Amino acid sequence: MTETLSSGSPDQIRKEMLSLVKSVKGQVLNAENLYVAVDWRKPEVKRKNHQAADVNPAGQLDALAQEVLSCERCSLSGQRKNVVFGDGNPSARIVFVGEAPGADEDEQGLPFVGRAGQLLTDIIVKGMKLARKDVYICNILKCRPPGNRNPLPEEIGKCEPFLKKQLQLIRPGVICALGKFAAQTLLKTETPITALRGRFYDYEGIKLMPTYHPAYLLRNPHAKKQVWEDVQMIMKEIDPGRAS
Repeated sequence: MTETLSSGSPDQIRKEMLSLVKSVKGQVLNAENLYVAVDWRKPEVKRKNHQAADVNPAGQLDALAQEVLSCERCSLSGQRKNVVFGDGNPSARIVFVGEAPGADEDEQGLPFVGRAGQLLTDIIVKGMKLARKDVYICNILKCRPPGNRNPLPEEIGKCEPFLKKQLQLIRPGVICALGKFAAQTLLKTETPITALRGRFYDYEGIKLMPTYHPAYLLRNPHAKKQVWEDVQMIMKEIDPGRAS
């Protein structure tokens, strides 16, 4: 832009100067419309897609187990020898949930280590063709009820939050609820296990299969066929190529 002022009268000079200022202002505004704004700040790294990788289920399960070891929420805490928190793979695709520890479990601090536990191990190893260490096993209650009696509603209410947290941390593909108390507690129903078993249900976005407890199978061997059918459905869900 090259403009010169005339050598006329003062009024004429002022008019020319105002005209020149307006011209310059117009060109500046036009130029601003052509600029592209650039944000020179360092962009934040989005971690939304990496949340799953940041979760350490093993470490968080260990921390939860330490909390349960000191639990005194119900009277069972004063009678136990050991807390039976759970055992197995913290990233398991299958979680087995029973009702409560027995005498052998209370003695060793591990779930399903008595006769019923041996049968469950056979189901996992011989039936599912998995190692016991590949799955995760736990109970509704973490302490043994005296005389192996049934869990009381108030005991379940105090202990269930620990189980819910376990399942949230492991986030398996399938939960296998072993027996009446496990199935009815997780599904919030009073429907008998005989009517519940044999099909999948939803538990907080996880598929849940109710089936008979191994202790029931020891007393009723004829029910093993039905448990085998339930196990086959679980394996088909977990690994369709392996199920027959």
